[in-house]
Amino acid sequence: MPGSRMTRRTMIGGALSVAAGVSMPSSALARPAHGTDEAPTRHGRVRGRREDGIVKFLGVPYAMPPLGALRFKAPRPPRSWHGVRDAVDFPNPSFQVAGAEMGPNGNGRMPAPSEDCLYLNIWTPAADRGRRPVMFYNHGGGYMIGSGSATGQDGTRLAQLYDVVVVESNHRLGLLGYLFLGDLAGGGYAGGEYAANQGMLDILAALRWTRENIEYFGGDPDNIMVWGESGGGAKTAAVHTMPDAARLFHKASIESAAPLRFPTREGATARARRTLELLGLTTADIPRLHDIPAERLLAVQQSEAANGAPPWGDPGPLPGFGAFVDGTVIPRHPFADGAAPFSAGKPLMCGTCRDETVFFSLFGPPDIFRIDDAGLRRELGRTYQGAELDRIIGTFRRSRPDATPAQLYFAITTSPIWRDSIKIAEAKAAQRAAPVFMYQLAYPSPTLVPGTDFPIGSPHASDINLKFANADQNTDYILNRDQSPARLATARHMSGLWAGFAHTGRPSARNVPTWPAYTPQRRATMWLDAECRIVNDPDRPERLFWQTS
Repeated sequence: MPGSRMTRRTMIGGALSVAAGVSMPSSALARPAHGTDEAPTRHGRVRGRREDGIVKFLGVPYAMPPLGALRFKAPRPPRSWHGVRDAVDFPNPSFQVAGAEMGPNGNGRMPAPSEDCLYLNIWTPAADRGRRPVMFYNHGGGYMIGSGSATGQDGTRLAQLYDVVVVESNHRLGLLGYLFLGDLAGGGYAGGEYAANQGMLDILAALRWTRENIEYFGGDPDNIMVWGESGGGAKTAAVHTMPDAARLFHKASIESAAPLRFPTREGATARARRTLELLGLTTADIPRLHDIPAERLLAVQQSEAANGAPPWGDPGPLPGFGAFVDGTVIPRHPFADGAAPFSAGKPLMCGTCRDETVFFSLFGPPDIFRIDDAGLRRELGRTYQGAELDRIIGTFRRSRPDATPAQLYFAITTSPIWRDSIKIAEAKAAQRAAPVFMYQLAYPSPTLVPGTDFPIGSPHASDINLKFANADQNTDYILNRDQSPARLATARHMSGLWAGFAHTGRPSARNVPTWPAYTPQRRATMWLDAECRIVNDPDRPERLFWQTS
């Protein structure tokens, strides 16, 4: 019954509020529960909708639509408008395969994907110039899919409970966002004809818009946190490594992503050359790319198995579409050679889910969850051989003596992500300029993988609903079926810590231990669970294995 669902949401939201020990700002409480609010921007006034105790400005333009001759170009500022522009509906997601919550084949939350996608959403307690912390979130999806309007990352609860302003952008993805034509078009890049990292330039434009306008929406332009998970974590690492972004944000959180290195300019050019081949074009035909239907470009992108730049691991010589080191927009690798000096003074959070790689097997045959010792060797033998295979299995068996072969498989395949997150923390700590805070989401969800007796634990993407205080949303999705008090408590802790970091640069929340900064000596790590605790150097034998391998 709809009424019972509303009651459940209200009860869970109320419990979160009580646990967090915060209340709605009086300016928001004094307003009617429903209606509209207006706010100015540098390009014209916008009208948002007031509901759920906050104000939502949805689909605010931060750049011109990148259509026609602007395809593959750097974003341009939006045109000004007269009167008041409605900003009450979610905008078009970036062009991608429709589905899930998008378009006619989705559940109707968002319109269909489109090239006309350079819009952002704002969730705020009040458009009152209240100078609240700003949480600027980069959605995940491996640079290929996703939206700043997804239900799991809806900013309503964070704004309600923690007196913050949440901003999320849509930006170009995949081929349209990262096809690099500059070195194939006869010097066009040097003249500004074709952009490098146009998808990241979109995020930069959204961040610049936020810095210039967020005070009108109750946010503090001098306290902006950039954060993101998976592909969004990689985008956040890119922002951390972009000189032009340095003055636009003040702290960052890189979640379930550990990109020490990005693809190179040479690799991006190789990908562009391959794309032209798939389209049946030569470099002389590059101007024709403006006229090819986006559907054709998406089909070509999909024909190579939707290749995106992964949020961890070293890129290959023919990388997927995603952020790359072009020498100007992104002048260096994110953390392979230390952290960017121009971001040294910005506090950082980074970490992973305890069982990241379980996610990538959830939607295929369940055989991997039933493997025996021979199956473990067979599966790992695709990556490791001989003595190295023996060493890695032996190390993890000693570290986790009660683990089944399937649990060992997922622990071993997850551990390189944690290993590289540690390298990010070490690089940041070595600067001795701002603290870095490490975490593991360790809540062990008892939800079983369909057709097995294997509990999913804390897989990739299981953090999204928790940190947005949306633990009771998307309950038909396997990651969110668990509605136990323990999972709801984990959501209170995680959302409170992230909001605390947005407020002060040090993550803190009620009923959670003090979270020390990470140092190579102590390696303090927040263990996120129904009862949080600090673990020093978790899984130390496994870390030492990678350190000596």
